[in-house]
Amino acid sequence: MAQLSNNNKMPLTPTEYLDVFRKSEALLDGHFLLTSGKHSAQYMQCAQVLQYPDRAAILAEGLASQFREMGVQTVIGPATGGILVAHEVAKALGVRSLFTERENGIMRLRRGFTIAPGERVLVVEDVITTGGSVREVLAVVQEFGATAVGVGVLVDRTGGKVDFGLPQCSIIQLNIQAFEVQECPLCAQGILAIKPGSRKI
Repeated sequence: MAQLSNNNKMPLTPTEYLDVFRKSEALLDGHFLLTSGKHSAQYMQCAQVLQYPDRAAILAEGLASQFREMGVQTVIGPATGGILVAHEVAKALGVRSLFTERENGIMRLRRGFTIAPGERVLVVEDVITTGGSVREVLAVVQEFGATAVGVGVLVDRTGGKVDFGLPQCSIIQLNIQAFEVQECPLCAQGILAIKPGSRKI
């Protein structure tokens, strides 16, 4: 697959970022059966773009550029989607990267990770739909007495509707509609629904 480059380190336009996702088949158009049982005309899987280090670096640089002057000391994201995002953004900022995990259903820092009181932390995620995982990570940061300086996400599926009360940035804002089967306009057109990951698209 062709390599993409962003040698000048300048953030791309929203259209250019979307192109990175589409070339990686991370954003697909069609008729999809979602895990929830609902149907959608679009499907987003950030892991598809993050598997290419050069593309992950381009996206991470876009996020990092928005927080470079905020004195970030650590970047943290939730497992599993936020792990690579946190690592790449931390690399772009020249700081360390951490991730949280759920233990008995509760988001925690594990593996000997710790955050110092007052440490300036940037929370990142691959995709937000409700913002729940990001809020859980923010609670962990607060629990350690650290300072959350902002939230950065690759894809905001809420179209900007979620507000964390902090400076926040997304590479892409999408409002991906999901339909109940009986209300799906694509079903009404007789278009076959495909379960993402089946590769029959």
